[in-house]
Amino acid sequence: MSSYDLLNPEQKEAVLHTEGPLLILAGAGSGKTRVLTHRVAYLIEQGTAPWNILAITFTNKAAGEMRERVDKLVGLGSDSIWVSTFHSTCVRILRRYIDRLGFDTSFSIYDTDDQKSVMKEVCKKLQIDTKVYRERMLLGAISHAKDELISPEQMRLDAGADWNQQKIAGVYAEYQAQLRKNNALDFDDLIMKTVELFRNCPDVLDYYQERFRYIMVDEYQDTNTAQFQLVSLLAAKYRNLCVVGDDDQSIYRFRGANIMNILNFEQVFPDAKVIKLEQNYRSTSNILNAANEVIHHNQGRKDKRLWTDNGTGVPVRFRQFQNAFEEAEHVVGNIVSHIQKEEAEYKDHAILYRTNAQSRLFEEKLIYANIPYKIIGGVNFYARKEIKDLLAYLKTVDNGRDEVAVRRIINVPKRGIGATTLSRVGEFAVANDMGFYEALLNAEEIPGIGRGASKVLPFTALIQTLRAKQEYAKVSELLETILEETGYRRELILEGTDESEARLENIDELMSKVKDYDENAENPSLSGFLEEVALVADIDNLEEESNHVVLMTLHSAKGLEFPYVYMVGMEDGLFPSYMSIVADNPQEEIEEERRLCYVGITRAKKELTLTAARQRMVRGEIQYNMVSRFVKEIPDEYLENKTENPGQRAKEAKEQRINQRKQAMLEARRSLRAKPIQSKMVAATKASHLDYGVGDRVKHIRFGEGTVLEITEGAKDYEVRVNFDTAGVKKLFASFAKLQKIY
Repeated sequence: MSSYDLLNPEQKEAVLHTEGPLLILAGAGSGKTRVLTHRVAYLIEQGTAPWNILAITFTNKAAGEMRERVDKLVGLGSDSIWVSTFHSTCVRILRRYIDRLGFDTSFSIYDTDDQKSVMKEVCKKLQIDTKVYRERMLLGAISHAKDELISPEQMRLDAGADWNQQKIAGVYAEYQAQLRKNNALDFDDLIMKTVELFRNCPDVLDYYQERFRYIMVDEYQDTNTAQFQLVSLLAAKYRNLCVVGDDDQSIYRFRGANIMNILNFEQVFPDAKVIKLEQNYRSTSNILNAANEVIHHNQGRKDKRLWTDNGTGVPVRFRQFQNAFEEAEHVVGNIVSHIQKEEAEYKDHAILYRTNAQSRLFEEKLIYANIPYKIIGGVNFYARKEIKDLLAYLKTVDNGRDEVAVRRIINVPKRGIGATTLSRVGEFAVANDMGFYEALLNAEEIPGIGRGASKVLPFTALIQTLRAKQEYAKVSELLETILEETGYRRELILEGTDESEARLENIDELMSKVKDYDENAENPSLSGFLEEVALVADIDNLEEESNHVVLMTLHSAKGLEFPYVYMVGMEDGLFPSYMSIVADNPQEEIEEERRLCYVGITRAKKELTLTAARQRMVRGEIQYNMVSRFVKEIPDEYLENKTENPGQRAKEAKEQRINQRKQAMLEARRSLRAKPIQSKMVAATKASHLDYGVGDRVKHIRFGEGTVLEITEGAKDYEVRVNFDTAGVKKLFASFAKLQKIY
């Protein structure tokens, strides 16, 4: 039996259809990666050269998984197949041909922080009032323009008499000028410049059309206009374009994704074959039926219905609580129950929410329950200060024209180079039409710089030395030289704080990453390493082997799956968001939110729990929200306890708090026997008992409302640890605190 016989009929049809345009509508959990990898293997079996195949996806994680499966299926010669993300594909092309557009091939790739630094300089130069034109708004407008392949000149023409748009177009033009001066591209440029290259250089386009005769694009519903044009240009000659996607999972409109790319595919390619993959291999019938019923309310979609052979499973659980504290308490309690009964591990659980702000209460409850967890979407490793500093050194060695990198590190660690010196260097650079680093190399010729030149010299000498070593040294050797010669590591060791220790650990982790790159990259180089780092996404850092509960937004959860999923905050105003409900075009916005709900539901393999709160603190105010319309769209036959008995819930919550209180008191007595607390109170009168316990909501005259985390009984008073809603965690003596129990 061949591996193709293990595919279901629709999967097999998609694998065997190799010629002409093909649209594979792949529902959630329908095995699309399996189809793509088998399709690659089949093409090679039919005589297609491996180097004539291009497979594009959106994340490094997905590309890595596809690469691994392709290597396993194809074997010898599979390394000639291009399997990469859109951005990685474009970088490879631009590294070879971007000189045709006036850039050097050692260009830098700017992340969000770098873009902000450039925009700050642009606004300063153009005297833009950043209270009126926020830097973030300007960068968003430029990003949107690039997604739509709109140049600064075109934006200016389109603006007409609109003074505001003319202003933004001017900022866009200057921003691009600064990037060019720095020999840098931002992420949106990677796609836009590749399209520009293909349009301006027919010979380059022809080379890649011949090279990639068979093109496959994963997650096609997430493509923007620029990505659509890129793929269309590459596929124009042989038209063997296979796109895989699910319009029901198009949730990145805010990033520029254009759902019409997948909905109109058959209009662009009238001869396209369409195959639907509707058999789901991930979830139970109850979960899939709930997802189907919700998404069915969207009008802008292609009709399909997921089904499975996995069995009915338990109904989707819906719970509504009085407030967000009870909601978090229930979810964490449920996870604890699974662990205690040995039904699951921590990593089998995911808590999904609409906004990052919702994570706080769940974090507190998880910490209190001593449950390991990880938030996806926090500070990216490569965005931490010490890592960005060291990468800026490496970028300066690789591309001296990168002014953002040079300015970041010229005084890191401190070299005594003052603002006046830097200002004179900048003026000299502009007057002589040269880059900032080139001006530093000529510091002794700069008028009025005085002793500043002697302080600049050691810096440029170090960079020039590293540049000379770059030709033969490993990246890890360059990094080690930077750490030693600058004294960066030494300063952190001498600092001797917990924070500096954490930063040293991060530096060690970076060194491990660099050494791994040196040993395993096909053709290791400094440019290659910086490129790899620049293209890392946060979701790629999710370690599936580590055992912890995962907290993340619904947007971050796409592409993942967990046995137990908790979708929290299921309330109108929160999900769907208030902004989508009151938008100019609410139907479009709510349909996007509904697709996001569909994505969340279909992450669950075994059990799905939806939760809501009758009242919730949002931006310091209590809000009372109705149950989300998405919950109401699920028929009762697929739900368990849609309407919960408030009395029973209150009783269960009270019993849980009593048990927590008993446990806390027991632990307090043990600690007293082990180490008596010496109270510093002089005039305190210890109460015979407290009117509140661990888990209770209390009110303080100064700090407001909060939740009791811990009570420790001392000789002269009780020490109470409270997490206040606005003031954070405080330790108080009960006699002075005079806390009042709310409930």
